[in-house]
Amino acid sequence: MADPIHITTAIFYCNGTPHVGSAYEALAADVFARHQRRKLGADRVSFLSGTDEHGDKIRRAAAAEGLAPKAYTDKMSALFREAWQGLNVSVDYFVRTTDPEHEQFVQQMLLESKRRGNIDLRDYEGLYCVGCERFYTEKELIDGQRCPTHNTQVELISESNYFLKIDQYREQVRRHILDHPDFIRPERYRNEALNMLAEPISDLCISRPKSRLEWGIELPFDDRYVTYVWYDAFWAYVSEPARRLGFDRFKRDIWPHTHHFIGKDILKTHVVYWPAMLLAAGFGADQLFKHLNVHGWLNFGGARMSKSSGNVRDPVSYERAFGPDVLRYFVMRETVYGLDGDFSEERLIQRYNADLANDLGNLVSRVLSMAQRYFGGEVTAEPMTIRGAAEEPLHTGFTEMAREVRDLTEELQFNRALERLWMRLDVANKYIVETSPFTLAKDPAQKNRVAEILANLLESLRVVADVLEPFMPVTARRIAEMLNVDDELLRRPFGEGLKPGHRVKPPVALFPRIERTGA
Repeated sequence: MADPIHITTAIFYCNGTPHVGSAYEALAADVFARHQRRKLGADRVSFLSGTDEHGDKIRRAAAAEGLAPKAYTDKMSALFREAWQGLNVSVDYFVRTTDPEHEQFVQQMLLESKRRGNIDLRDYEGLYCVGCERFYTEKELIDGQRCPTHNTQVELISESNYFLKIDQYREQVRRHILDHPDFIRPERYRNEALNMLAEPISDLCISRPKSRLEWGIELPFDDRYVTYVWYDAFWAYVSEPARRLGFDRFKRDIWPHTHHFIGKDILKTHVVYWPAMLLAAGFGADQLFKHLNVHGWLNFGGARMSKSSGNVRDPVSYERAFGPDVLRYFVMRETVYGLDGDFSEERLIQRYNADLANDLGNLVSRVLSMAQRYFGGEVTAEPMTIRGAAEEPLHTGFTEMAREVRDLTEELQFNRALERLWMRLDVANKYIVETSPFTLAKDPAQKNRVAEILANLLESLRVVADVLEPFMPVTARRIAEMLNVDDELLRRPFGEGLKPGHRVKPPVALFPRIERTGA
């Protein structure tokens, strides 16, 4: 039996609303999760997302709105949950770091790490960025004074804190990355991670004194402190599935097969801190996660789309304005996973009209309309009984398409997978032009030939609906409904699906063309 797989997004910090940039990560992870469910079965795949709700930024954001931190995070976390539901992100676990069960699990991991001698109390003076909620060394800062992420002045803070001893695991983590070349994907981030681990690293401050910050999980061994927000948030990947399945079983059987989907801005925390946190809590070297899948930033007008920059775009508004699957198609098709992408509403509309309205929507409408007009919706011929010169590209392309798209999706090449699928749509559209069934239908003697052509085209649409599902689940389901096929029939190889006697339904417009008027 194939190994199970556990897929996670980052745990989204909810000091602001979801935006297209954060949605990109959730949608990429969702495509991968849907692909894995098809390959392994739904019971072998778990998909987790959630919200990170502690820390000073949350406290300040709540105060700015005149709310208590918990009331504020209740509101903001609900926005993320509703956004992912609105975008058909098929999470199995949605974890909030304020969940009591999660807080108890974090305390359990702290106690275990301390029991193993991996946590101690020290006096410390350091340069602290409120935006990052972390200490920096002077060499990490711009001109020794400004945060490299936020370009804001850091604060010099002196206090006693608890530290997790992570440098002792640095070489073990580095060796793991070297021994597992695909541990971090794409490769450019693997090289960056190895550079981060090439020199000694400072141990991680994992507490904040309550005199400075009360909004956090209390340390189980010292009630004067709360847990550092990053330490808290990482364990959200584990806490809820471990609670439901049993910690030992999850740790042994599922956790080693985990895929993290994260943005490149949190690469360091996931390669320097997170593996060391796992090892410090008693996870074995063979119980680190399987893959760290790192994507670039989604820019808007050349600038990174982020809450701090103020150029955020509400992802659900695009779902409402353009219809289901349009945003997810655009970001998956336009962006090379691992590289930065650029979001543009103008470009989205161009993709909508050219790819969705013309290539896909028009093909579905034409084929189903001809099936209704000429045969009352009934399939009256076996697909691919005749393979002439016109049929050969159709047969070759649609026979190979499922494998090609599956392999590219496995490699996180989502844009290339969609390119291959759209190449096959082009083949089907050219097949209509070349065979001209609407012209042949005028001659009663050509009825059998028209039936063969439409059988081939309907079978092609069936395979399109099947292969498209991880990328555009609502659209795939609508095409399957119009073809009147269930999941079992939908999954069959090309040529083995629709048979004579099967009836399809009349077409329903999938993507009405958008006509933009000038100012």
